[in-house]
Amino acid sequence: MFPIPATLSPLPGRDPQIFLQRTLQQWGGEEDLWVFGYGSLIWRPDFDFAERRDARVFGWHRALKMWSRINRGTPERPGLVFAMLPGGSCQGAAYRIPAAQGSETLRLLWQREMPLATYDPRWLACNTQEGPVRALAFTLSRRSPSYCGLLPPEQYQRIFAESAGIYGTTRDYALATYDGLQAMGIRDRALEQVLHWGQAWEHKD
Repeated sequence: MFPIPATLSPLPGRDPQIFLQRTLQQWGGEEDLWVFGYGSLIWRPDFDFAERRDARVFGWHRALKMWSRINRGTPERPGLVFAMLPGGSCQGAAYRIPAAQGSETLRLLWQREMPLATYDPRWLACNTQEGPVRALAFTLSRRSPSYCGLLPPEQYQRIFAESAGIYGTTRDYALATYDGLQAMGIRDRALEQVLHWGQAWEHKD
């Protein structure tokens, strides 16, 4: 686990371990665990799973609108990561993790996604061709101080050119997600617009 920078700490009332214990209790541990991936979990899940299904969630959509001060940026030069915001729908991938591995998988996910407990973990209904499943997803409130809203194009350019964290740059993260969605046959026009604003395709390999 990477250390959290000394200048950062979770907001009051957002202890990551409390969120983890609550999520473990809500899951229960008796049935297999389902996790919904909509960003980097599509192309780099970093956990073992027994099954992966194409899935769609209604009532939430994917957006590159969450400040990242650890994974894809720093406190001085924050980057951006994806979050699920209320409204619309979202296509992604639902992963089934055997119950015996569920607790350890959640702990690994917390190290990666919840070091500051910025996300609001939610159990969402995912529609798949094989039937509906209840999966854990990482959502964000527009009231959160980590919600960036719509930025001007020149700010996306600065972020894509300068922001990098422990997992790499915002630019590479956004492009990898774009490629992962393309491989699934998913077109995200909002992401395409941000990539154009950030001029991320100018020197794409």
